[in-house]
Amino acid sequence: MTPDILLLCLASQLCLVTGQLLLKHAMTQTNLTPIPWWQVGKLFSLGIVILSGWFFLWGGLLQRKDLSYIYPFEGMGPALMLLGAWLFLKEKLTLQSCIGIGLISVGIAIVATS
Repeated sequence: MTPDILLLCLASQLCLVTGQLLLKHAMTQTNLTPIPWWQVGKLFSLGIVILSGWFFLWGGLLQRKDLSYIYPFEGMGPALMLLGAWLFLKEKLTLQSCIGIGLISVGIAIVATS
């Protein structure tokens, strides 16, 4: 795997996770307190922009490599999402979630070295 493809795969997954975390945070704010919609709209819009970045990065990766080669990196999404939800949204991780993250990471490492 070339460093540029690896970097694009990582950037793609970080955009996906960041965009979804922003959308979740924006929508959660509407339930907690009365908040002006323009504040929710800023986070929501930023999430959409970042998810659009993911879309175009992913499209560029599909153009450059075979799907079977880059698709295993989509497995990083759930692991990064769990970690992001734990760090930024203060959600609780279970032991099963941690084991799942470990298994996903091992699988990605195996695919990346093949």
